[in-house]
Amino acid sequence: MTDSTAETPGLESAATPEAASGLRADRVSRRTDGRLIVDGITLTLRPGETVGLLGPNGSGKSTLLRLLAGILAPSAGVVTLDGRPLPQVGRRATARRIATVEQHAHTQTELTVREVVALGRIPHRRAWASASAVDTRAVDAALERSGLTDRAGQSWHTLSGGERQRTQIARALAQEPRELLLDEPTNHLDIQHQLDLLDLVVSLPIAAVIALHDLNLAAMYCDRLLVLREGRVVAEGAPGDVLTPSLIKRVYDVQADVTHDPGHPVIRFLRRTAKP
Repeated sequence: MTDSTAETPGLESAATPEAASGLRADRVSRRTDGRLIVDGITLTLRPGETVGLLGPNGSGKSTLLRLLAGILAPSAGVVTLDGRPLPQVGRRATARRIATVEQHAHTQTELTVREVVALGRIPHRRAWASASAVDTRAVDAALERSGLTDRAGQSWHTLSGGERQRTQIARALAQEPRELLLDEPTNHLDIQHQLDLLDLVVSLPIAAVIALHDLNLAAMYCDRLLVLREGRVVAEGAPGDVLTPSLIKRVYDVQADVTHDPGHPVIRFLRRTAKP
């Protein structure tokens, strides 16, 4: 493990034909108010895999997701979709491929859950066109997969924080993306719904990037981890290779024991001071 993205496993695939397919960030940086938030990160998202973004607050996870989605433009480097820079792909075409779920979603408009989920179909319709039968089926399927069918007619403003998050997941599913970007989607969810949501994400035949704080959830559900600190990649690889006591101490400044269940590591954090 090194602080240099040039030595990060997997970056050598940049010149292969497969690297031109799908979503890729190539040495992207983002500077805001004179401060470097993301510093030279390269990430190739492979078909069908789930990548976990880890790192403390302020490490650049949310900014990297917004760069991948085309919401922000990189100060340096390029984000490509099937080998084309996102500005050349265009916002509408990008939105048909990439769905995002951010940490906080707000609306002043009085909308029902179904109406919020139906927003995911906008990239698939012509301007001012009414919803088609295909749109209706996609919304129905997204509501069902997210466990929200019985809440479809309920006002968005009456939902709990967890229910709002599930509604945003359903909106992303209705978009029928091939790439899904989620920024701390398990926030505000109880344990059951955290597991249900991540079970759903990894069951989808799409590639996903998920920013997470819970290292155990990342170890359970992610095929690959990208660990950030101060905007740079400090480790990348399979959870069992990345989540070591030394890495956790280095990135999070906490002590942890790491054991290995079949298939993934299990992290147990240690108290800073023992009880008297």
